[in-house]
Amino acid sequence: MLIIPAVDIKQGKCVRLRQGRMEDATEYAADPAVMAVKWESLGAQWIHVVDLDGAFAKSAVNFDSITSILDQVTVPIQVGGGIRDISTIEKYLKAGVSRVIIGSEAVYRPEFVREACKRFPGKIVVGIDARNGMVAVEGWSRTSETRAVDLAKSFESSGVTAINFTDIHRDGMQTGPNIQETAALARAISIPVIASGGVATLEDIENICEIARFGVTGVITGRALYEGSLDLKEAIRISAAA
Repeated sequence: MLIIPAVDIKQGKCVRLRQGRMEDATEYAADPAVMAVKWESLGAQWIHVVDLDGAFAKSAVNFDSITSILDQVTVPIQVGGGIRDISTIEKYLKAGVSRVIIGSEAVYRPEFVREACKRFPGKIVVGIDARNGMVAVEGWSRTSETRAVDLAKSFESSGVTAINFTDIHRDGMQTGPNIQETAALARAISIPVIASGGVATLEDIENICEIARFGVTGVITGRALYEGSLDLKEAIRISAAA
């Protein structure tokens, strides 16, 4: 069970949102790379980076900030936000990103995901962000008519290396992850699932570890680390013991 710190970037700064609302952002660092270096120093084996502006602009808006992170950490990073074409994927991978996350386009153009998986094996993650079980798109500004579990199932045997699953209602709220829905999704597919949204305490980490047997291989956490309610070193220790 990987404990994956999140570094979300808005206008070149490290922030956290509540329930994906761009107007409800808390700034934690002027330089996102500072936070990535901190999480690596505390034992993080992966860093999850999101270009929040890119998610709305549909392009790599904060590319320079992301390359700065790559220059300063040695652990692999995965990047999401605004990845809508093959050229953007190539740009990130050439820069040194280990995995890219496709979100909205997985709903609009599933064939794009399959093509990307063929061209970049082991490098493509699908981000499924759900609101009441339905997939949200366009930086979570719109809810589609596609069920999260149906979207995940549609990518079986396509080469997707993982599904990042976020419960939007819990994201940034520190109310605990949606264990039941995350476990149900993981049981429904053979693709590894990375949980996200709501992690606040070490007990939440223990609860996530309980569903590892269903195929949940990691958990992304953000605000809890930044606010200090979750100790990263201890979370890693607990997950390793589990």
